[in-house]
Parts: sequence; structure tokens; C-alpha cells
Amino acid sequence: MSDFILVIDEGTTSTRAIAFDKDLHAGPVAQSEIGLTFPNDGWVEQNPEDIWSHTLKVCRRVIEDCGGVDKIAAIGIANQRETTLLWNKDTGEAYGPAIIWQDRRTAPFCAELAKSGVAEEVQALSGLLLDPYFSATKIRWILDNIPGARDAAEAGKAAFGTVDSFLLARLTSGREHSTDVTNASRTSLMDLAASSWSTRLCEIFGIPWSVLPSIASTGGSFGETDKDLFGKAIPILSMVGDQQAALVGQGCVKTGEAKITYGTGAFLVANTGTELPVSKNRLLATTGFQAQGRLNWALEGSIFNAGTVIKWLRDELGLISQAAETEEMASSLDDNGGVYFVPAFTGLGAPHWAPDARGQITGLSRGTRAAHIVRAGLEASAYQTLDLLNAFESDGCRVDELRVDGGMAENDWFLQFLADITDRPVEKPEYPEMTALGAAVLAAGELGWMTLDEWHEHRRIAARFEPKMDADKRQRNLDGWKTALSGAMSH
Repeated sequence: MSDFILVIDEGTTSTRAIAFDKDLHAGPVAQSEIGLTFPNDGWVEQNPEDIWSHTLKVCRRVIEDCGGVDKIAAIGIANQRETTLLWNKDTGEAYGPAIIWQDRRTAPFCAELAKSGVAEEVQALSGLLLDPYFSATKIRWILDNIPGARDAAEAGKAAFGTVDSFLLARLTSGREHSTDVTNASRTSLMDLAASSWSTRLCEIFGIPWSVLPSIASTGGSFGETDKDLFGKAIPILSMVGDQQAALVGQGCVKTGEAKITYGTGAFLVANTGTELPVSKNRLLATTGFQAQGRLNWALEGSIFNAGTVIKWLRDELGLISQAAETEEMASSLDDNGGVYFVPAFTGLGAPHWAPDARGQITGLSRGTRAAHIVRAGLEASAYQTLDLLNAFESDGCRVDELRVDGGMAENDWFLQFLADITDRPVEKPEYPEMTALGAAVLAAGELGWMTLDEWHEHRRIAARFEPKMDADKRQRNLDGWKTALSGAMSH
């Protein structure tokens, strides 16, 4: 009897395989680190063969720990979005490295396109801003700079894909060239309203149609693995971008439900239901998920620096030796002592979009201690979350409750402060790996194990934090943040 869904959770710096049972409880897990390289300023790359070999290794380990391949009912894939690969359809060999989502090498090309006046058209069609973050300009760079890539594309022999497509091609020995609608919606090449590739966007970015994969639902049949890989052909029943996977994992399947993941940065994604969002606050319109006969849209906003603040406090300032210490230090104080920290190390993301803003710590006095600076670093993520929530509301998407995950969700002091500052209840899940869980939920729906609505009712909550700060104190905190933010943006 097939008891498990095997999820491949392909992150930026590691790949994991996790098995989930029919009740969507996690079982055996294996993880392997994958290195990044930085060959030039602003360039971030990965070896495609490393992505594949590490994925194969962790999958085989988990399959063995589950009791053999006959125990595996299906595979689901969740992946880092926007990372771009091009490979030969016949041999499977990649043209150059994988260009990671963080890579900024195409900024000059984006600037050229902006000058030509197409930015509004790109956003109207794709829901995205004109930025190196997204896949389209990365494809163009590979075609223009990697020997043999353009010739292969013109001959119809080159295949583009984000990491989901690349893994699918390798798992099926080249038989399948497909992506799901959530990953496609992050390329700048998909007409968001139509959920199909746009000839006009391909023309703007100079991308040949022949390299594009077919677009499928997030939950559905993506083919079967080559039987020689694991000893049996296994159906692949879900593929989904990581932030949308977390949206499903958190059970945000109804309009207005939202999750925020506090990782390196922080990603707030809200389900806008069947209504295609249009942002006037430079938020991103994207596909939430498509499964079980439903297509839901989403709004997304990102905070550039969240977990990086904690890492900076530890590695550069030496104020803590491990992240867990921040909770005790912050809770040891009655208040922030007037200290505010705007962590604009790399500018500010949504809704401010201030690339030239620089980080600053304000309100220092002779009484300021290390704990004040650490607390201010935590508080900054809560203030920035409220800024995002206000932008979402301005775009017609009111979020009444926050579901959180990621490393900072382990800090209960932070979650209470987040509830107080945003004036909304905050929930954290029992199981923290929301990305993998979301891919499992989608595959489970295809197997008939659990529908999206059933998951909505049965998701498991570890703790709920209700707002309890009095209104005057909250307003004083917010006034201090606005002053500090204004100073950082006028730098």
C-alpha cells in the first residue's frame, strides 16, 4: 500500500525530501546543502548538476527510510521561484549555470526597457514590476552570453525552465517540459489574466516561443518518473512556487486569508480569491494556486531584510551568539527605550521601493543597552509588516489575521509584538515547514486523500497571539517608526 507523498523542497541553498502520510503528518526527511557562487558583483549562480545530484540523493534516502518505493504514492515539488535554467532538449545538458532569483546582472537591460516605455505594459500584462528579480531577462542573458544557447533555441532544441521544470525534465528523462501556473506567473512572460504565455511579453523581452514549457495547474498530472531512478515509475502530482506553496500549507485557501514567511526576507502573500488584483502600491499580482477546479489569485509584498537582521546582530555586531537569545533579551525590557532600527541594508522593498534608503539605528542614549538594539531589530519586521498590510488594504485586500512561518516564527515575543503592532491575531502552525506541506496538500488532493477545503478545516495550529497593547502605546511606537523610516529614506 502506498502510504506517503514524497515532497521535493528545492530551496536556494539546500534541497530537502520529506515524506507525508495520508493525514499530512511529516515522516522521514533528508536534507543536503547546495552551494552558491558569486562570480561578479551582483551575480548569484548555482551548478545545475549539483541541484540534480543532491535532489536525487535526498529522494533515495527518504524512499529507503519509508520502506521502499512501493510506499510512495506520488511526488510533489516546491521550489525557489524565478531561478532560471536553459538546457538542451535532447541531452538534458544545461547551457551555463542556473541564474538565481537574487541575481542582479540584468539591471542594465531592465533600465533600457524602462527607458523604452514598456514598464506599465509589462505590469498590466504580467502583474509584475520590471526588475532583474524575474526570469525573463535572465533567459535573455543566457541566450546572448552562453555559447550555443541561441543557436539551440533557434533550432527548437533549447528548453527554458525554473527549477520545477528542470527537475521535472530530469525526473522524467526529458519526456516532460512543463511548469505550473504559479511559477509561470513569476517569469514576466505570462499573461496573468489568461494564465498563458504572452506573445507581446516574449516580444518585449526577446524570448523565442520555442523555449517555453507548457503551463499546467499546480495540482495535476505532470507525468511519471523514469522507473530506473527509484525502481518504479512514480506519478508527479503537484508543482508549486515556494511562497504559494506556503500559502496553501497555511490553509489560506479563502479570500482575504494571508500568510507571511519570515526567512532571509519576509514574504506576505494574501489570497484575493477569483478576483484578479491590480496594485496601485507596487505590490505584485500573482497566481495563488490552481487545483481541484479552482483558480485563486494573490497579492504579494516583500520585506528585503528580516532574518538577515538577526544574522547581522550575531555575525557582524556580536550582540548575540544564536538567534534564540533575541527572545529573552527583548522580553527583558519594558519598552524599546526610544530605539528604532530601520534595516535598509539593501534599500527598502514594498511598499516603499526605496533602493537608495540605507539602514540606521536611531534614538540612542547613554542608557541604551545591547538588548535595546536587538529588540529594535525584531520590532522592525513588525513595523514593516504593518506597512505592507496597509498597502494591501489600499489595494482592496483587507487581511484580518496573519498566519506566520519561517525562522522568526519560533520567537513568541516577536509574534506577540507583531499582533500588537498590526492589531491583528497572529497564528503559528504546529509544523513549521509550510513550503513542503503545501506541495503535499496539493498532491493529496489529486490522490483523493484530502481536499483544499478539508485542509482548511484541519490545519494544525500551535499557538495564537491576540493583540493586547493599549492604543496610546501602540500609536507612540508607530509614530517613532515613521520618524525613523523617514530619516532612512531621506538618506
